[in-house]
Amino acid sequence: MGTLKAGDVIHLTTAASVQFLRPIFVRVIRELPERHTYDGWVWLEGYELNAAGEAVARRELYVLRAGVRLQALPVEPPRPAKRRRRPVRVG
Repeated sequence: MGTLKAGDVIHLTTAASVQFLRPIFVRVIRELPERHTYDGWVWLEGYELNAAGEAVARRELYVLRAGVRLQALPVEPPRPAKRRRRPVRVG
């Protein structure tokens, strides 16, 4: 995998780091090459995404590059249609 670029969406699981017991989706802002790391590891700056694909938290993450998976945006499950209620007459 080459350098991640701004806008890439990645899926992080325990393959990327043990900290991701609960997998997350992240929209990459940039890699942080000025931070020295062990071979195969990388620092990333990005936004954690919720199920709707909306940014909920800005994060700096230290991950194993081989465990990072490029991903399409998460798809929000369809919501049930809202039912219109008729006004209730009192009295």
